[in-house]
Amino acid sequence: MSKRAAEEFERGNAPLKGGKRVEKADDVDGLEFEDEFEDEFESEDEILEAGVDGRPDAEREAEEKAEAMEVDQQTFIVGRNKLEPGQTLSPDLSTYEMLHALSTPWPCLSFDIIKDNLGDNRTSFPATMYAVAGTQADAKREKENQIMVMKFSGLSRNERDQDSESDSDEDEDSDPILESASIPLNTTTNRIRAHQTPASDSSRPPTTLTATMTEAGQVLIHDVTPHLTSFDTPGFTITPQHNKPLSTLRMHKAEGYAVDWSPLIPTGKLVTGDNTGSIYVTTRTQGEGWATDSRALTGHTGSVEELQWSPSERNVFASASSDGTIKVWDVRSKSRSAAMSVQVSETDVNVMSWSPLTTHLLASGADDGVWAVWDLRNWKPAPTPGASSKPTPVASFGFHKEQITSVEWHPTEDSIVAVAAGDDTLTLWDLAVELDEEEARGGEEGVPPQLLFVHYLERVKEAHWHPQIPGALIGTGESFNVFKTISV
Repeated sequence: MSKRAAEEFERGNAPLKGGKRVEKADDVDGLEFEDEFEDEFESEDEILEAGVDGRPDAEREAEEKAEAMEVDQQTFIVGRNKLEPGQTLSPDLSTYEMLHALSTPWPCLSFDIIKDNLGDNRTSFPATMYAVAGTQADAKREKENQIMVMKFSGLSRNERDQDSESDSDEDEDSDPILESASIPLNTTTNRIRAHQTPASDSSRPPTTLTATMTEAGQVLIHDVTPHLTSFDTPGFTITPQHNKPLSTLRMHKAEGYAVDWSPLIPTGKLVTGDNTGSIYVTTRTQGEGWATDSRALTGHTGSVEELQWSPSERNVFASASSDGTIKVWDVRSKSRSAAMSVQVSETDVNVMSWSPLTTHLLASGADDGVWAVWDLRNWKPAPTPGASSKPTPVASFGFHKEQITSVEWHPTEDSIVAVAAGDDTLTLWDLAVELDEEEARGGEEGVPPQLLFVHYLERVKEAHWHPQIPGALIGTGESFNVFKTISV
């Protein structure tokens, strides 16, 4: 639902129906209309003084003001107002270029998009996407959990005016299809991330690896290349051997939620963090093995909620924690301590995103509903070991009133950010929008002018931009929503 549509949606106010205006008649079948003011007012001056409805101006103005206030209070803003029993929200399809919902047997509250060989900057429809996700089955049916390697296809454009210039002869109407190849697990997936390594032979596809942080505290590394191959190769069969992990890492002593692959190490380098505050770096070896550092990186006083490698420096990553800090680490440091530590929130810092284009910018999202943007050039090493500095963010937004569950920079537009929150909304923001004096005080209804779009998705947990289809997003919650707005 767009910002404009969310602001204009009013409860209980049905739209006026079009039709012919009824003309007033002075005489119908010989009957005359009675002059309602004939006995009450003696002169035309008295009528004008009382107003057209016969009431004093002050009384009429007071009622009109009260009615206006009542209408204003009924304005429904997604993420702010609560639905009443029996009410549902419907998207304004005119604001979407594409919108599809696809369901899985169990909720998948963590997923990642897999790049494909269908080309970059794709704009034709129907669209095709590949992804990997981990399920959260009911506790009584934990053995039904799985890693789902998925293919979304038949993702058609929303119906438009036949005369629209944006329609292409290449576009075709189709029904969305979700295909999946599953890897059985006996535990819940807390977080899953994918990484592609180049093939040794140019005629072969790249190898696609996944790292899964499980509720049991293990990190499972799988090669899901065969599962992806099965979608587009008739007769290809997945064997039990294909479902076995390449490696099971057991260095963590507690479950965790933080995992990230380095984008600058093609062969594969992994950083993982757990609820005790411990962080480990694991590197792929020449013998197809995996080597984990014997000593953990420590320094957080709370759980490690998010980890992200620098998009520009091979040995640097950042960590976000429930202790309210973000720390920046250099794996070459002999001290095994963070290079910088910054207090970014008084609550848990749940998520974080390092801008791939403007690499000195980092976005964070916290439990209090605030998400912020930080300029790393303003971060300085703490004056004493273990201490944290408190710089001022470049931008900070408190629009959401529930915890931030996902934040991610647009892959090609350096001012656009997608944010998901516990208020069941996935919002799109443009930081390039400048504030005037009124907007600096919060704007209409406290809605920041940088807010471009509001999409409703029940229990939304993660959202990722598709790197090869400009403006396309996948969000996961009660279901998968795949959409593209006309505003981004």
